Amino acid sequence: MFGEEELVKVHKTRAGMIGNIMFAAFGLLLARLWYLQVYKGELLHQFSIQNRLRKEVVWAPRGLIHSRDDQLLVDNIPRYDAIMTPQYLLDKDATIQKLDKILMLEPGTIEKLLKKNANQATYRPITIKKNIGFEELAQIESLNAELPGVSVETFISREYKDKEVGAHLLGYISEISQNQLPRFRKRDGLDYRLGDFIGQFGIEEQLDKFLRGSNGHEFVEVDSRGRRKRYINTDNLFKGIEDEKPIQGMNVKLTIDRDMQVAGFNALEGKVGSIVALDISSGEVLTMVSRPSFDPSQFSRGLTPEYWRSLVTNKENPLRDRNIQEHYSPGSTFKAITGISAMEEGVIDENTEVFCSGNLRFGRKVYHCWKKEGHGATNITKAIRESCNVFFQRAAMKMDIDTIAKYAMMFGMGKRTGISLPREVPGLIPTTAWKKKRYGQEWQPGETLSCVIGQSYVLSSTMQLAQAYGAIGNGGKIYRPYVVKDIYTPKGELIKTFTPELISNFKLKNENTLKYVREGLYQVVNNPKGTAFYRRGKGILMAGKTGTSQVVRSAADKVYQKCEQMDYKYRHHGLFVAFAPANNPKIAAAAMVEHGCHGSSAAAPVVEAVITTYMQKYHPEEYLKNLEIDKEIKTQWAKGLAPVHEASDE
Repeated sequence: MFGEEELVKVHKTRAGMIGNIMFAAFGLLLARLWYLQVYKGELLHQFSIQNRLRKEVVWAPRGLIHSRDDQLLVDNIPRYDAIMTPQYLLDKDATIQKLDKILMLEPGTIEKLLKKNANQATYRPITIKKNIGFEELAQIESLNAELPGVSVETFISREYKDKEVGAHLLGYISEISQNQLPRFRKRDGLDYRLGDFIGQFGIEEQLDKFLRGSNGHEFVEVDSRGRRKRYINTDNLFKGIEDEKPIQGMNVKLTIDRDMQVAGFNALEGKVGSIVALDISSGEVLTMVSRPSFDPSQFSRGLTPEYWRSLVTNKENPLRDRNIQEHYSPGSTFKAITGISAMEEGVIDENTEVFCSGNLRFGRKVYHCWKKEGHGATNITKAIRESCNVFFQRAAMKMDIDTIAKYAMMFGMGKRTGISLPREVPGLIPTTAWKKKRYGQEWQPGETLSCVIGQSYVLSSTMQLAQAYGAIGNGGKIYRPYVVKDIYTPKGELIKTFTPELISNFKLKNENTLKYVREGLYQVVNNPKGTAFYRRGKGILMAGKTGTSQVVRSAADKVYQKCEQMDYKYRHHGLFVAFAPANNPKIAAAAMVEHGCHGSSAAAPVVEAVITTYMQKYHPEEYLKNLEIDKEIKTQWAKGLAPVHEASDE
């Protein structure tokens, strides 16, 4: 038929083209299959595994913290947080309703959290409640099938064994904030992320790089709704998805003695104040307690808004370490420094007597002694023993403030002690140059009379006072206080040890200076006329000084008003500083009680409790010996005889 051959030819051509296209398509399909199954097979297989696996962080335990005698101060315990992943929520309202009942949350709490985190990826988990209890944990796990997108994550939380005792020294850990991320990344060179916990205060902050350890990770199998099914051991399964074990942080041993810490904390019960004790032959900090305090465990478990609010709204500032972050007028505790200055400058000697009538007129101003009727004829030892203002003010008339400042700074006052803890304040020892720079005014001689008895511009911390009296006790050695003794691995391998650092070792010109100043300090506690005699501790033979730090200047007609009759906020602070034993000093301690009125009744018992614990624990034989000496002293004073103890150059 006409045209059939042409039509067949056309069909054959088309059939050939279709065949070629099909062959090419089949070839491409085979190539793609080869590419996916062979060339990319291992990688895609890995992806398929990862689709059913979830990488979870395994938090590294922080290093443990021990006391000097290996008592555990800070430990690690598990903490459980309820987590919600929005990507896997099927019936959000039903899930939230069930979770509200389990976790006992106020209605709308979870909705607020979801709204707050609405801008982040839906696969990112959101913490609904931190530190849930075991009952809540069990309910979530048992209702796992009914709570898609909800899971429980385990963290390592810090447990501070003695809770509030020494909290300021130990510090706390908490989640790193968005603002802290760049600063801490730069500081430590670590890739911190939101959710990481870091040391934020005290030892936890100062030694964070040693304590924090290194987090690991593991893979768990999840279903299509993101619910955890089981742990998968990925060892040697595929490269890139192997488990990584966490590495625990380094352990730390402190110079602190736990029993002394507890003694100081208990002695400050119901008071606002601080106590610090130093080994005067090394600078080791044996006790460092501040009250009111806080529970650092609350921070690592997940700080509640209520607890945080109770801390920041407390007018007594429980978050501040009063040993190094606050400074006060040292009051009469400064008189030992004034006495040393006067004797070294030849203004007075051990035989110099000044008559104290109860006041001193200088220019148009009258300076009052604390004892209205005065102390009568007074020498250096009696002036320290009975805390006579007039004696030291008479001596100050022959000196200038710069001379007194020179000796105060020699004993470490007016500058930071250098302890390896953040936020230490320097205190203040005024000079003529300081006042000119600070106020643009010349120094007035009358101001010196206030400064020499520890008032006016003079400021010091309890840490500085303990360091200064330690130097009086050991003959002029100033050691840098330190709180860390050793850093070592969890296996006990020593990484770093800290040794005493002698800052200065000065010798006074007059060999009698420390002899008679120490004698005065001894009589403060051990002479019936001493300001702290009735607060003396048996068996410890302290030498020390009471002090009263005025909060506000008293009007002339209220100079002798009883402190206890003042409004609480206007009452004087009470201070007491001591070293012991007086004839063989080993320890120095300083205590301050805000609005305590008197150093003898408020602060001296705190120092006594700490030093007594120290002597009983570390020098029991000497403690028992001193008990016998104490009995003899009481007998001698009852008979009106001279003190058994004699001044010593030791």
